[in-house]
Amino acid sequence: MTAHTATMHQADAGLLRFALRLDAAITAANGIAYLALFWLLDGWLGVPGAFLAGVGAFLIAFAAFVGRLSAQASPHRGSVIAVIAANLLWALTSAVLLGADGFSPTTAGQVVIALQATGVAGLAALQYEGLRRA
Repeated sequence: MTAHTATMHQADAGLLRFALRLDAAITAANGIAYLALFWLLDGWLGVPGAFLAGVGAFLIAFAAFVGRLSAQASPHRGSVIAVIAANLLWALTSAVLLGADGFSPTTAGQVVIALQATGVAGLAALQYEGLRRA
């Protein structure tokens, strides 16, 4: 595969780049909140503080990657597919954790996890549509 076929035309990547920028911004905000406020959120969400801090650190790194990808005039298709797959895995894992009750989140925690999973799945769908159009 040549570099030409692995990237997309700049004019066709508008929706995709928007979806990636949105993902990076939301993910960074969540990561910063989890990392900075894990000590407060653990009681409210019913999720262990160490888990929240670890997730926060991961989200900040993921947001940096997605933000860098969104800044490219023609994001690499393989990287975009990896972001979409990671988002789908996040949404699926969240649903499994809620269903399996691997830990005991509070009602607020269950709502936050479910809303976040739904939002991440929505971002993945938007990114897929942007990729399809590009």
